[in-house]
Formats: sequence, C-alpha cells, structure tokens
Amino acid sequence: MRELHRYILLATTAVLLVGCGLNDGARQPAPIKEIKPESPQPAPPTTVPPAPALPQDKPGPVVQPPKPAQPPRERVWNWSGAVQPMVGRMLQVGGVSAGSVLLVDNVNNRTNGSLPTAKATQALRSALANNGTFTLVGGQQLAMAKQQLGLSAQDSLGSRSKAIGIARNVGAQYVLYTSAGGNVNSPTLQMQLMLVQTGEIVWSGKGGVERIQ
Repeated sequence: MRELHRYILLATTAVLLVGCGLNDGARQPAPIKEIKPESPQPAPPTTVPPAPALPQDKPGPVVQPPKPAQPPRERVWNWSGAVQPMVGRMLQVGGVSAGSVLLVDNVNNRTNGSLPTAKATQALRSALANNGTFTLVGGQQLAMAKQQLGLSAQDSLGSRSKAIGIARNVGAQYVLYTSAGGNVNSPTLQMQLMLVQTGEIVWSGKGGVERIQ
C-alpha cells in the first residue's frame, strides 16, 4: 500500500513539474525582431539642362536700297524759233485777202519716234496771233466742229475732205496743215496752206527744229 502511495505521489509530482514547465514556456514572450529603419537614400541631384545659347547678331553686309529709276529726261525743242520764220514767209503769199478766216490744224507727228507736239501747236498759234492777215478760228469753235464729225479735240483734221468739211462749218477760207517728219532727234517741220474753195495748196514751206536740251 505504501508503494502505491509513493507511486501516486511521484506521478503527481511529475505532472506538476511538467505543468509548471509548460506554464513557464507559455509565459516567456516570443522574441521580437527589431526592425531597424532604413537610412534615407540621398535624392539624386536635379540636373537643369543648360539654356541654349542665343545666336549672336552678327552685322551682315550693308545692302544699299536700289535707287529709284530716273525718268527719262524730256527733250525740249525750240518750236517758236522754227515756226516764226515760216509763218513770216507764209504771210507774204499773194492773193490772200486781209481778214480771211484761217483754220489751224494741230501739228501732226510723222517722225520715226515719239514727239510731243502740243507745244509745237501752241507755238504755231502764238506766232499767228495778231498777224494782220488772217483771223484764226477759235479753239472752242474748232472743238465743237470736230465733235459734230465724231472727232476729239486732239485729233488732227485727217483727210482733206474732212478738213474742208470742218472749214466750211466754221466759215474758214484757208486751212493750215503742219507736220513734223524725219528723224525724231532732228525733226523737220512742213507747212501747207490750202484754199478751202478749191482744195489747192497755195503755199508750202519747210524748216528744221533746233533741240534745246
């Protein structure tokens, strides 16, 4: 019986020891792994791209602006010096009654180039003013007569039949034709005085024109 009690006591003691060991193991905390903070990595340096180099203004070649084209120099003619001697000779023609009405045509250009003849016509009419032999048909009266025939005031009288028709319309007894012919650089004036009643040329003359510039 004692042996049985001893055995039970030993068994009980062993169980208690084992339980205490388990309790101690349960109480012991699990090891904590220390997490070390990672050291911060330095930020990569910000790289700023270099600014593009601005092109330097280099002085280029100086370009002179083109000079405006000079207009061709106008040629000037001594029309008065050419027409006055011819008009003087025409006024000496015989058979012309004083006070006869004279129709003066515009000076016609028949040279081989461009020749402004408006000043020649003006010089011709000035040379005939107050001549004592002819009475000139006025410019306005002549323009109206031309308009009736469908001509402009600047048109020449054209054909002789047309000139005779205009002359009779304005009551003129004579028509004076004047033209510049030949080389444009040295033109020659030619005048013809026509009797309207018969269409006959009663006087003609020629003369050179001197160029002033």
